Amino acid sequence: MASNVLNRYLFEDLSVRGELVQLDDAYQRIISSKEYPVPLQKLLGELLVSTTLLTATLKFEGSITMQLQGDGPVSLAVINGDHDQKIRGVARWEGDIADDASIHDMMGKGHLVITIDPKKGERYQGIVGLDGDNLSEILESYFANSEQLKTRIWLRTGEHQGKQRAAGMLIQVMPDGTGTPEDFEHLEQLTDTVKNDELFSLEANELLYRLYNQEKVRLFEPQMVEFFCGCSRERSGAAIVTIDRAEINDILAEIGSISLHCDYCGTNYSFDEAQVSELFDQTDTSNKTLH
Repeated sequence: MASNVLNRYLFEDLSVRGELVQLDDAYQRIISSKEYPVPLQKLLGELLVSTTLLTATLKFEGSITMQLQGDGPVSLAVINGDHDQKIRGVARWEGDIADDASIHDMMGKGHLVITIDPKKGERYQGIVGLDGDNLSEILESYFANSEQLKTRIWLRTGEHQGKQRAAGMLIQVMPDGTGTPEDFEHLEQLTDTVKNDELFSLEANELLYRLYNQEKVRLFEPQMVEFFCGCSRERSGAAIVTIDRAEINDILAEIGSISLHCDYCGTNYSFDEAQVSELFDQTDTSNKTLH
């Protein structure tokens, strides 16, 4: 069964490229960090799949952050991924969200911010209005306006064999200008027939054969996708010593310890009075050494 994997493929005779991403554990790690309402779990899954598909279009080392912001019950939903397909994400919301809530019900008046941050070169940020009935349509508008490349995206979330899964596909005209609208429309119609169960369970070669058995498809080496947070006790300690010592002492006097919570993975890092003193002592020693 395909899981946590990204596949790229190419229609050799039609000048169209494609991507297929299938996620289970990576998706489950993100939605298990908080008690997200079901529609927000689905939105995070779609955003996660979208980010993975977009990072696959990068031709450089770096990261993409996709961030939905709005004035509705959900103020923020964000996924960050990089060229190594290490991903993480979180959302913030207030109040109740109806089981059938749409992206517009959740986000209210809002926008999508796409930030591309290469290790070498200039940072790029695009702001996209939420023009479309769903995230797929919003992203297709982004590609049409910013890349001028005809693109279709399919995003699916759901349960398969008792586990939450998220998956998606993307097809895009190659930028060499040799693809025809008729060829692309033909592939759109074929891809539209994909079923959730197929997306959630079939290996890439079998799925692509079912969809495109009349076409010449070249499938490239798969890339694994994994949840990666990057938080640590060391980073939490480093954050504590940036706060005024008097403020820290007040907190310790009141509750006896300082705790930092990671929104991305749900981990708590707790430091008692002795451990906090040690952190500040180490910082003082380091500063004296530097001087």
